[in-house]
Amino acid sequence: MNTLSGRFLILTLVFVMVAEVLIFVPSVARFREDYLLNRLERAQIASLALLADDMLDVELEQELLRNAEVFNVVLARDEMRQLALSSPMPRPVDATFDLRRAGPFTLIGDAMARLFDPEPQVIRVIGAPVREAGLQIEVTMDSAPLRAAMIDYGLRILWLSAVISAITASLLFLAVRFLLVRPIKSVVGHMQRYAAAPEDTRGIIRPTSRVRELREAEEALHQLQTDLTQALKQRERLAQLGGAVAKVSHDLRNILASAQLFTDRIETSEDPLVRRLAPKLVGAIRRAVSLCESTLAFGRAEEPAPTLTVFPLAPVVGDVLDSEALAEGTERIEFLNEVPPTFDLRADPDQLFRVLSNLVRNAVQALLASDGTGRIAVMAREEEESWIIEVSDTGPGLPPKAREHLFRPFQGGARKGGSGLGLAIAAELVRGHGGTLDLTRTGPEGTVFVITLPKGDGTLLATPSSEAPVERR
Repeated sequence: MNTLSGRFLILTLVFVMVAEVLIFVPSVARFREDYLLNRLERAQIASLALLADDMLDVELEQELLRNAEVFNVVLARDEMRQLALSSPMPRPVDATFDLRRAGPFTLIGDAMARLFDPEPQVIRVIGAPVREAGLQIEVTMDSAPLRAAMIDYGLRILWLSAVISAITASLLFLAVRFLLVRPIKSVVGHMQRYAAAPEDTRGIIRPTSRVRELREAEEALHQLQTDLTQALKQRERLAQLGGAVAKVSHDLRNILASAQLFTDRIETSEDPLVRRLAPKLVGAIRRAVSLCESTLAFGRAEEPAPTLTVFPLAPVVGDVLDSEALAEGTERIEFLNEVPPTFDLRADPDQLFRVLSNLVRNAVQALLASDGTGRIAVMAREEEESWIIEVSDTGPGLPPKAREHLFRPFQGGARKGGSGLGLAIAAELVRGHGGTLDLTRTGPEGTVFVITLPKGDGTLLATPSSEAPVERR
C-alpha cells in the first residue's frame, strides 16, 4: 500500500468507520430508549385491560405480563401508586432508570454500560404514560432480552456500516485513481521521457488537465522544460562557438607572434615614416596577442579548486607590482605596496597572484590611457570573519559601459580593444575561494576594487609564514 490510491483507500475506510462508530453509539442509546418506552407502553395497555375488568383471572394477568415482557406494573393516578399487575420476582431490583429526566449523555452511558455488562439484572424503569393516562408508570423487567436486542441491532448497524464503507471507499478509490493518480503518472512519464532526451522538443509536456491544480503543475513543468531546452541548445551553441574561437585564437596567436618578430626588426628602420608607424603596429600586435591569450585562458575548463595555504601577502603583492612596473610607459606611475610584512592570510597564492595581477594591470592600462601618471596602491586589513584586500588607483575611472557589464567576459572591457576577460577571470578565481570581488568606487578621483576572502573554520593562524613559501607556476 505504498501507492497514493492504496493509502487513500485505507484512509477512506478508516475515516468512514470512525464516522460510523460516532453514529453507532447514539444509535444504540436511542434503540435502548425506544425499547424501554415500548415496554412501558405495553405494560400500560395491559394495566388498562385490568382496570376495565377488575375480575380478570390470574392466568390472564400472567399472559398480559408475558406479552409486555415485564414482571409487574405500577401506575400512579391522582397522586396514588397502585400495583396494577404483578408476578413473582426472580430476585431484587438491581437498578432503576427514570426515562423522564434522562439526558442524551445519561442515555448513552446507560446504554454502553448495559451493552458491555453480560450479567442479567432486574431493572425498574419509570416513564410517563402515553396520552396522559396517569402521572407515571413503573415496570420491572429482566435486562437480558434488552441486551440481546441491543447486540442484534448493533451487529446490523455494523454490517451496514461495513457495506457502506466498502462501497464508498471503492468509489473514492476509482475517483482518485482516475482524477489524480492517472494525471500524476502522466506528468511523471513526461518528466522521465524528457530526462532521457532533454534536447528533443517532442518530450515537452503539453498541459491538458482540466483540474486546476494539476494544470498549473503541467504549465509550470512545460515552462521549465521549454526554458531548459532552450538553455541547453544555447549552451551547446556557445560550446561549439567557444571551441571554434579557441582554435582560431590559438592559430592567430602563433601568426601574430611571428609578426611581432618582424615588427621588432622594422623598428630599427631609418625611414622616418616607418619609425613613426612601427610603435603603433607593435602595440596593435601586442594587444592582439594578449586578447588571444586571454581568450584561450578563459575558454579552458573551469578553474581548479584553490589549494589553500597560509602565506604572507606582502611578497605576493611585491611580485605583482614589480612585474607590472617593468611594462613600457610606467616610469611615471607610482606603485605602493601597503600590505604589512606580518600580514598572513589563507588562500591559493598562485590564484591570488593572478587576481591581483589582473587588477593592477587594468589600473596600469587606465593610467596609461590618460596622461601616464598616477598612483596604484595595494593594501590589506583583517576583520573578524574575513581578510580584505584593496586595490586602488588614481586613474580617470571606469566608463559607464564597463560599469554596466562589469565582470562579464567580452563585454566589460574598460579600454578600447579590451576584452574584459581579466576582471571575469579574477572574479571567478575569488568566487572559488568563497569570497567576493567588488567595485566600491570609481570616478575622476580614481577606482577602488575590494577583495573579500572569508576566514572559514579551517584558518591556520598559528602556521609560521616561513612554512608556506610562495611558488610561481
